[in-house]
Amino acid sequence: MIILPAIDLKDGKAVRLNKGVMESAKIYSDEPWQVAARFEELGSRWLHLVDLNGAFAGEPKNLEQIKKIRDNCDLKLELGGGIRDEATIKMYLDLGIDRIILGSIALQNPEFTKEMASKYPIVLGIDAMNGMVATQGWADVSEIKATDLAKDFADAGAQAIICTDISRDGMLSGVNVDFTLNIKKASGIETIASGGLKDIDDIKRLIAAGIDGTIVGKAFYEGTLDLGEAFALAGEQI
Repeated sequence: MIILPAIDLKDGKAVRLNKGVMESAKIYSDEPWQVAARFEELGSRWLHLVDLNGAFAGEPKNLEQIKKIRDNCDLKLELGGGIRDEATIKMYLDLGIDRIILGSIALQNPEFTKEMASKYPIVLGIDAMNGMVATQGWADVSEIKATDLAKDFADAGAQAIICTDISRDGMLSGVNVDFTLNIKKASGIETIASGGLKDIDDIKRLIAAGIDGTIVGKAFYEGTLDLGEAFALAGEQI
């Protein structure tokens, strides 16, 4: 299983939110690139990056910090947040981002998203509240089931799906294994769990369930998960 430590960027700082609410942001570092370097020291191979301001604005908003992270670590980087067009995808790939996360646009313009997935290293971000897809930095909840959206992209060529249970995100309440499994079954492609991961027991549950990967956020920042132990349990990082 791949473990992807996360850095969420807000106003140039590394923060974590509760349930995606921007006003709940807790700052963990004024220098996010140093956090990325720490993840690398601990044995990570991947870093999950989110431009939170960009997710709400629909365009890149933390570009300088993203460049600084890229310049100061050898981690593979996946990035999401406000990526709505091909020019932005190309720009980030040219900067050295390894794969791009498309979230809101997957619901709003599925044909465009499928076209991008056929041309570039794309990961789908499916974020859900009570099983229904949420977009625009989770500000809007649709009437589309997350599993239906996942099924629609089964043959689109995306490298993976990151599925987030918003109600658990940042709450250290335990990862939603069943939700993740449902997305995996619906899509038939690599699926990465996100939202609520608390401790090593969650890692064990995900491995036992056959989940392909997981995002680690607040559990690291608040010290409820030993990343080194998690990496060892999950096996070789890809």
